Amino acid sequence: MTHILAIDQGTTSSRAIVFDGTMTPVASHQMEFTQHFPRSGWVEHDVEEIWHSVTATCREALDKASVSSDDISGIGITNQRETVVVWDKTTGLPVHRAIVWQDRRTHALCNELREAGHEPMVQHKTGLLLDPYFSATKLGWILDNVDGVRARAEAGELLFGTMDCYLIWRMTGGARHVTDATNAARTLLYNIRGGHWDEEICALLNIPMAMLPEVLDCAADFGVTDANLLGAPIPILGVAGDQQAATIGQACFEPGMMKSTYGTGCFALLNTGDALVESKTRMLGTIAYQFDGKPTYALEGSIFIAGAVVQWLRDGLKIISSAPETQRLAEAADPEQDLYLVPAFTGLGAPYWDAECRGAVFGLTRGTGPEEFAKAALESVGFQTRDLWEAMRADWQGAGESSILRVDGGMSASDWTMQFLADILGAPVHRPHVLETTALGVAWLAGSRAGLYPDQKGFSETWALQQEFVPSLDAQRRDRRYEGWKDAVSRTLSKL
Repeated sequence: MTHILAIDQGTTSSRAIVFDGTMTPVASHQMEFTQHFPRSGWVEHDVEEIWHSVTATCREALDKASVSSDDISGIGITNQRETVVVWDKTTGLPVHRAIVWQDRRTHALCNELREAGHEPMVQHKTGLLLDPYFSATKLGWILDNVDGVRARAEAGELLFGTMDCYLIWRMTGGARHVTDATNAARTLLYNIRGGHWDEEICALLNIPMAMLPEVLDCAADFGVTDANLLGAPIPILGVAGDQQAATIGQACFEPGMMKSTYGTGCFALLNTGDALVESKTRMLGTIAYQFDGKPTYALEGSIFIAGAVVQWLRDGLKIISSAPETQRLAEAADPEQDLYLVPAFTGLGAPYWDAECRGAVFGLTRGTGPEEFAKAALESVGFQTRDLWEAMRADWQGAGESSILRVDGGMSASDWTMQFLADILGAPVHRPHVLETTALGVAWLAGSRAGLYPDQKGFSETWALQQEFVPSLDAQRRDRRYEGWKDAVSRTLSKL
């Protein structure tokens, strides 16, 4: 057994990647699935369609790699976080479509809970804020709005899980109802200080605790797949939410190390070691990873729209036919135009946490065209990252002026975007040789557990720089552009 199978169940697609014994990806397969938008601000996924996409991509990846299930030492799973699935524990059938992390339908409930004074308690225990982003209020919505579901849940007939949990349950033939600490930490129900589901918060949100899965380390024995799934039973040995998996894949194992992943959204994590920082700037405290029962904490900033703004240029405005075109357009844009695009399509995440504001464009002139829109779209990702960068510096002294940002994800392949990011941060940006850090992170978790891959120190030594982007924008211009961004955001926020 000389290979690892990594499953990356994302927001818009599922992928399976086969890694060899040197942690090199040798084959992969990817399938997109349908995004459902029943109402403005609502986002749902068909759970069965996702399950089909996962099984199909696994089989295709194994076939492309010319390996069989007998060659696989273990499986690692990484997943879109916070997305909620509720299913029948006997049949495995979901009671409703999955409610996606982007979904904002519970913002009124979150406001009520905040106004009632519950947020300080919730933040202290979970590191999170009362926001529709997280799983708990989505779970509550399903319990209260789907006929008969609350009664069935209270009778012990239904199970709850994030996507990793549901996949494990299905892959093991219903034998294991488990998750890992990083996914549990994103539900708003898990006490990350004590390492347990929190009775007080579950009671506050009226969540039956019998629905909740067992919580394990990131590298653990999560179960064994049904032999009929891939041809032979394979142990599932590593699990982490997508952003924590990328943190692991970037080898950010020392306090002060920071990574930012650019996918559908953008998520920056700063390793804070054994210190759980209570943010004063509305950053999130979370678990970066957990080994041997000991959590390592992080500050996290979440941007809801990053790569999705490029999808909007393609599918909404139809000014591009593929994502790489944005770089060519941005390079041709008028440098004298300072167009600001605030992509608050589903509200704004950190540090604003405004679920009700919506996107806006500022600085339009008669000469504004597709080039300027493309440039503004890419720049919005850099500006939002600086928002997180500034907030983390204010929260934790370990995030100093000399910090280096490690980047990954689809948008990090754009040299133009990464150079702007370095310019607007005024700090070096490091792009690694392996951009698939999310899948690499869980592949390493599973491979190290199986004894195929090196330990943490050995893995860190394999990290290799592909390109460094050094700031070239003068400080005055940098600060003026950022002030313009902050002014644009202030005009967008719903409270104004």
